[in-house]
Amino acid sequence: MAASQNSSIARRRFLKVAAAGTATSLAAPYVVTARKTDSQIIVGEGDYRFEVIHQWPQLPEKFSWQTTHNVAVDKHGFLYVIHQGWLEQPEHPSIFVFDPEGRYVRAFGNQFQGGGHGIEVHEEDGQEFLYVCAYKDIKAFAKLDLYGETVWFRHAPMETGLYAAGEDTNPQNVWGRDRFLPTNMAFLPDGDVLLSDGYGSYFIHRYDTEGNWKSCFGGPGDGQGKFNLPHGIWVDDRPGREPQLVVMDRLHHTLQYLTLEGEYLRTQQGYGLPANADSYKDLIVIPELFARVSILDADNQIVARLGDDSKRIRADKKFKIRTDANLWNAGRFVHPHDACFDNEGNIFVAEWVGTGRVSKLKRLG
Repeated sequence: MAASQNSSIARRRFLKVAAAGTATSLAAPYVVTARKTDSQIIVGEGDYRFEVIHQWPQLPEKFSWQTTHNVAVDKHGFLYVIHQGWLEQPEHPSIFVFDPEGRYVRAFGNQFQGGGHGIEVHEEDGQEFLYVCAYKDIKAFAKLDLYGETVWFRHAPMETGLYAAGEDTNPQNVWGRDRFLPTNMAFLPDGDVLLSDGYGSYFIHRYDTEGNWKSCFGGPGDGQGKFNLPHGIWVDDRPGREPQLVVMDRLHHTLQYLTLEGEYLRTQQGYGLPANADSYKDLIVIPELFARVSILDADNQIVARLGDDSKRIRADKKFKIRTDANLWNAGRFVHPHDACFDNEGNIFVAEWVGTGRVSKLKRLG
């Protein structure tokens, strides 16, 4: 299938969901219009006030953002950003690293150009690694060190019996439930890794740290352990609770909570295309493609919705705002695709926009 056809399919799918989303309850107790104070752009209230710094990390002139997707922070505060990239530019890196001041440090990951999607930092026996997944033409799951050296690189787990012939040996930009199109990862307390095949089979796969496939659960369905695009996954191990898996069931506009073995527990409603999650102390952050970032407290109650421009974005049926930065409003989001906390409770947000955008929400509260 041609890339242009896939783009059209993705747009039709998004518009269909946008129409459905208007019927979904998206109300929240804390929605604050962005305001300027002494040249700062401030969002939120009380303990959840943030200064919004759009385009926080700057690329060298020789590089360009090509639809930013995900962000991650290591224990030293360095930010890792992955963008989709263009298959036609195989020498252009897909992963960029910035220091805690937002200064460019290094870039690598050209093997993910044309499909760069998920990225996470995970510490194992005192050493941190990057876990990366890619979709579209690349269709891969990989483990790297923080300087881009490949530890292992995997394609579709054919032993599952879920995938069409050639998905592991000749991946192409073909979509469907029998295709491998992974989106995000999460890490279990025993050291295993979960990988969500969010655009493909809708199953969640379990691997060990050597990249060996072990099992899977989930698949397509109407909820309660079945999914309609399980885009993001996260192990919720905040203090005072038994660790559970939270799945951002994007096209259902819900969060599903499961045991770490994949058994259904409960559903949280009221989101607009939730895309991923991250946690810090007793908080969890949920970026929503419908133009806002939500923060939940220890009781999973929404305590802030930041940069909300969801009404305007849902009405943008032709994606004009996504592709024209002149239409973006300061302090408002377009399509938050991922968000992560740093070590001080600040938040980085990567948006699914044509020119790419990574914003920093500097915590003031």
